[in-house]
Amino acid sequence: MTTLAKPEADPAPSSGDAFLSVRDLRVKFATEDGLVQAVNGLSFDLERGQTLGIVGESGSGKSVTNMSILGLHNPRTTTVEGEILLEGQQLVGMHDRELSKLRGSKMAMIFQDSLTALSPYYTVGRQISEPYMKHTGANKREARERAIEMLTRVGIPQPKTRVDDYPHQFSGGMRQRAMIAMALVNDPQLLIADEPTTALDVTVQAQILDLLRDLQQETGTSIIFITHDLGVIADIADEVLVMYAGRCVERGTMEQILTGSQHPYGWGLLSSIPHLSSDVDVPLSPIPGTPPSLLRPPTGCAFHPRCAFRGQVPDDRCSTTVPPLAEANGHLSACHLTPAQKQSIFTEQIQPRLG
Repeated sequence: MTTLAKPEADPAPSSGDAFLSVRDLRVKFATEDGLVQAVNGLSFDLERGQTLGIVGESGSGKSVTNMSILGLHNPRTTTVEGEILLEGQQLVGMHDRELSKLRGSKMAMIFQDSLTALSPYYTVGRQISEPYMKHTGANKREARERAIEMLTRVGIPQPKTRVDDYPHQFSGGMRQRAMIAMALVNDPQLLIADEPTTALDVTVQAQILDLLRDLQQETGTSIIFITHDLGVIADIADEVLVMYAGRCVERGTMEQILTGSQHPYGWGLLSSIPHLSSDVDVPLSPIPGTPPSLLRPPTGCAFHPRCAFRGQVPDDRCSTTVPPLAEANGHLSACHLTPAQKQSIFTEQIQPRLG
């Protein structure tokens, strides 16, 4: 069942004309073991031509959020509450027939695993052509020409012959390019990229990121880039939203996150990135523990069982009180540490690890 909005939970930029505006988004899944609160009060804006990076470990709510934007959840088992406004048009509660007109035309998604996302039974060209024919009414000849044009656009060599190949005949990097071609075939205004560089080698990752950046500059598309690795989006994202246990725990510009993160979870993500200038004999600093169960999340701050700094907060507030998402100079974080404590810890303990 899908219902409409509650009052906003997290502060978000007050841009009334934002291209995409998400307000107090809450997504719950009914399971045999109970109700899973996958997203809990998420708010953010995305402007035209901008890239928002959503970062977090598996199970943090990144993909669930973006599946909600596209309306891809099963309404029999999923409850979506809040507001998702695309150019002022409310997507929450919209009939699937209307959503299907927007999916693939106005908004599109690059899925994580291109080998399973592409059907092995149809040629790559046919899979690119079908959404083009559906949304434009083009005939097969016109759609095939468009597929060849898109394969050329994303850098597939010999597109006139490769258009008739099957996904298994493409390398991993070429399949990902084909997925991007399929997503962009109707020139969508919103592109959601769900870990599009996962399982690709570093060189191909860089090529895919360069391709997305070039296509964005060419078309003005707004991009939501989902990843678990801050290093991947360091050169492509304008803003970063860090998610943990279904909530936003930090949000700021890419520069603010990389050079002055204000949350212990953000510090953990930064410390786990390898750096070229680092001593090869010094091990990386992984975040201890595992993400919490969203069936039975921890009380208070969901990160507190894994946080090395909870002892610096008096009265054990980390385990009893959910910290608000508070703003300081346009940089938001949800942590009970004082601004002075955060600055001191980042400068003295985190920054030296980053090299």
